[in-house]
Amino acid sequence: MTDGPAPFVIAILIVAVMVLVAMMITKKRQYRFNTEAYQAKFLKIENGLNKQNAATFMKTVIDGDKLLDKAMVEMGIPGKTMGDRLKHSKDRFSDINAVWRAHKLRNALAHESDLEITYRQALAALSIYKQALKDLGAI
Repeated sequence: MTDGPAPFVIAILIVAVMVLVAMMITKKRQYRFNTEAYQAKFLKIENGLNKQNAATFMKTVIDGDKLLDKAMVEMGIPGKTMGDRLKHSKDRFSDINAVWRAHKLRNALAHESDLEITYRQALAALSIYKQALKDLGAI
């Protein structure tokens, strides 16, 4: 005769504990941002976008990009440039292609002196940066 279900229950508990320990060891460490500070900085960028002032369109995109890059650096994502860091971040964002589009727009603004964008383009880029910061846990 057996001792009943006790050995079976103990074996299941041991396996469950081992699985939990393995999950804790292999789990990616989540970086803790000062979310209030990031939210305040992002709100300042959002509030700086003025539909009647085209000069704010470019500034908003560049500032949004800078804030996202700052968060990536703070997390310790490797790379010399934001582009390098994005290459190491494919699984961190809900839409990496959108983040790349916004970053490419920022690069075009920074390097092409005659480039002008619309309010809608700036607003769309800002929305992408906001989601990317949410994806990272910064806001």
